Amino acid sequence: MPLNIVLIEPEIPNNTGNIGRLALATGSRLHLVKPFGFEIDDKRLKRAGLDYWQHLEVIYYENKEEFFTKNADKKMAFLSSNGTKSHWDIQFTDDMFLVFGKESVGLPKPLIEERKEDLFKIPMYSKNIRSLNLANAVSIIVYEGLRQLR
Repeated sequence: MPLNIVLIEPEIPNNTGNIGRLALATGSRLHLVKPFGFEIDDKRLKRAGLDYWQHLEVIYYENKEEFFTKNADKKMAFLSSNGTKSHWDIQFTDDMFLVFGKESVGLPKPLIEERKEDLFKIPMYSKNIRSLNLANAVSIIVYEGLRQLR
């Protein structure tokens, strides 16, 4: 029943490390799509992932094209503050791919346009915030998926 967490061009090593830790705790796979905003051996990444990184199933991709070519037949949900549907509407399935963009700008605009039917957001109830921290957003989505699939 694993879920697949996909980070497209992550920029902050601490977020990626924390998301790696979450992936291991939930039995999920982590897919990392380059370019990264850090070196994969960055000590901040390792510190956030602690000594768990060695036990984590991580799949690396050189770019978005490689990721989408290799996973073209997979069911995906794309998460963005630009989504119009709530994350409560995601119909989770085993082996589903949950795709998140980079911290500074989210998912690329062409991808948002291309995948509108599969685009979801986490509702926020304050006008004073643009987005959630990436690691927090991934946690919300993964645990909702696990709740639905159990």
